[in-house]
Amino acid sequence: MRKALPVLLLSTALLAGCAVGPDYRAPALDLPEQWPEHVLLSAEARADWQQWWRQFEDPHLDALVARAVDDNLELRLQLARIQEARARLGLARAEQLPSVSAQAEAARERTPGAASPLGQSSTDNLFSLAGVLDYELDLWGRLAREREASEALLEQSLFAHDAVRLNVIADVVATYFDLRSAQRQLRITEATAASREETFRLEQLRFDVGESDELALRQAQSELESTLAQLPSQRERVRVLEGALGLLVGMTPAELMAELDYGDTDLEAIALPDGVPAVLPSELLARRPDIRSAEAGLIAANAGIGVAEASRLPRFNLGGLLGSAAGDAGDLFTSAAGTWGLSATVMGPLFDFGRSASRIETAEALAEQAEVQYRATVAQAFNEVRNALVTYEASGERVEAIRRQVTAFERTLELAEVRYREGFVGFIELLDAQRALLAAELALSEAMRDRLTATATLFKALGGGWQVEG
Repeated sequence: MRKALPVLLLSTALLAGCAVGPDYRAPALDLPEQWPEHVLLSAEARADWQQWWRQFEDPHLDALVARAVDDNLELRLQLARIQEARARLGLARAEQLPSVSAQAEAARERTPGAASPLGQSSTDNLFSLAGVLDYELDLWGRLAREREASEALLEQSLFAHDAVRLNVIADVVATYFDLRSAQRQLRITEATAASREETFRLEQLRFDVGESDELALRQAQSELESTLAQLPSQRERVRVLEGALGLLVGMTPAELMAELDYGDTDLEAIALPDGVPAVLPSELLARRPDIRSAEAGLIAANAGIGVAEASRLPRFNLGGLLGSAAGDAGDLFTSAAGTWGLSATVMGPLFDFGRSASRIETAEALAEQAEVQYRATVAQAFNEVRNALVTYEASGERVEAIRRQVTAFERTLELAEVRYREGFVGFIELLDAQRALLAAELALSEAMRDRLTATATLFKALGGGWQVEG
């Protein structure tokens, strides 16, 4: 028996490296070699782009992003999930190691005479103290696959946190631009209302001295009231966006209910980057945290197949005991009280009526779902990049077109005012020019916001910040 035990240990050790189940292989994907031609920066110009929101050169925005990264509740939730995944990985690693426990026992037992060979009853004490070792030989790689799955799930949690962080930052940036645009539109409308109030006052004076009829007076009044009617909804939008931004950056309820102040940056003062760093399509798979998270989920699901396949095979456990036992507590730890034991057990299912097979089929189905999810995530990511590139170019063209439109309407209004004072055109022509300019100025504010948001969206679609290697 003593000769057979080393042979058993050696053979099981050789088998321990055999892990059942498929090894992970990344799915084959049909990727484009290059993006379409767009305004992209070279690799040499990437150095300052890891914190991409700083390219807008707005300290108020930088402060809001910094607070959101620290205080946003979604990010806190993801951090808690990372801690959970890290703890599960620690458990999976520990399962591959022996467990050592201590065992202490004190017993007093009466043996009846009928059960004694001498026919006499007796009462005996037993005291024992021992260390017990238990170790599962991972012959089929079940524990190794569980560790592989736990490592992948930890990576999935880490990448999911990065994805949420990127989304939160992009949402903060976009909401901030919305707020600045709404504030600018409110200022334009307030200035227009003041101008039209002055126009109405002048028309009232002209009407009083008989230089104008009541129709022109009422038209001026109607235009003033129409402009004033836009102010409540615009003020409401500013307040709503202030609250939305406060929620994104993790403000407390008390802060949200107080007066919110995000500085006085004007929309036009926000810098617009000249371009974005060039990222090859193949690099996007490594840059997008949502893609990395989906792939980590696929790796974990693939390892789950190995766990399920190994579970249907026998488990080998080794046990050992070393301690001291005596009838009197004072005799413990003497040479005569020494005790030890070795054991080896094999246990596996014989008839489980399809349970093991169902577990394997379930694991394979989950792996297939994970692969489909991974492919869908990749396709969605590339479509987001495509749309972001298109919007990025179109938004710039729209801003330039509306700027030219505003310039034309400003000149039109100047001429209309001159000709109205000289009596060559009626008051309705002047009102038309004022309406057109107001609409164009509001549209320009929206276009400027859209161009800034499109830039931020492109940053997000390409995976956020760029880390230069070298």
